[in-house]
Amino acid sequence: MKIHYNLDNLKPIRNPVITTGSFDGVHLGHKTILNRLNEIAQNTDGESVLITFHPHPRKVLFPDTAGKSLLLINSQCEKIELLRKTGLDHLFILNFTKEFSEISSIDFIRNILVAKLGARKVVIGFNHHFGHNREGNFDYLYELGQYYGFGVEEIPEQDIHNETVSSTLIRKALLEGRIQRANAYLDHHYIVMGELKEGSATCRQLNFRTLRIGIEEENKLVPPDGVYAVNVMIDGEFYKGILNIKNSLPVEQRKIEEIMIDIHLFEEADGLKGKMATVFFAKRIRDELQFTGPGQMMKQLESDISEVGELIY
Repeated sequence: MKIHYNLDNLKPIRNPVITTGSFDGVHLGHKTILNRLNEIAQNTDGESVLITFHPHPRKVLFPDTAGKSLLLINSQCEKIELLRKTGLDHLFILNFTKEFSEISSIDFIRNILVAKLGARKVVIGFNHHFGHNREGNFDYLYELGQYYGFGVEEIPEQDIHNETVSSTLIRKALLEGRIQRANAYLDHHYIVMGELKEGSATCRQLNFRTLRIGIEEENKLVPPDGVYAVNVMIDGEFYKGILNIKNSLPVEQRKIEEIMIDIHLFEEADGLKGKMATVFFAKRIRDELQFTGPGQMMKQLESDISEVGELIY
């Protein structure tokens, strides 16, 4: 997958099949669109193209209201890695600014999809809107496609358990600690990527080794405090373990730098500090507890390890 951060000095893309959107979570509905994008590209000797944006448009358009409290399922590096797995040929991450938001739908089609990228076909999700004030839709895109010579296809709604899959629904499940439900909507494990650092001092005093994972993007959604069953990938190797999230503030008020995320790996491994890790969340085991002493805490940790060790995931 080739990653582009602007539309300047582009080499020609062969028969581009294009879609656009935020794609936060790269969930089941997104994958349906991307699978169709890749299928069309393969059948037309073309290349698949996704145009997405950073920062999230809601952060720019509504910084004091809807955008202020918006937490994202994926950091940018997480989204890139998830998209890489879909087989996408080209990813455009365009800087979303107030000025960019004022581009009309016809100018977006004429100046970007046609002039810059040479679109041969455009695939959009159900009820997708684009351009200034979301004025562009399927009918408008289809009409202009007839004029500029590109095809248009709309993907129907994607349902799971009779519920429409959306990034909003997944965020809600994650904020409630319903990891398995969120994973079903995502069609993959919810992930956290970050650098491994020195773990909990309290656990270290109990001779219980942990590593702390650092998160850089302040808008990254982190599930509620508690203990989770996880797999951790480091340098291509997978380690099973338990993960603890701890913070004194409610989920909506937390600051990313104040959230403590500590991982205990079941297998001993040295020299991991400073390495990048990807944490795959499988299940929430319990709430965060208050302990009267180190003995009680250690007993609970041993119980957590036993419970997670019996899980198959």
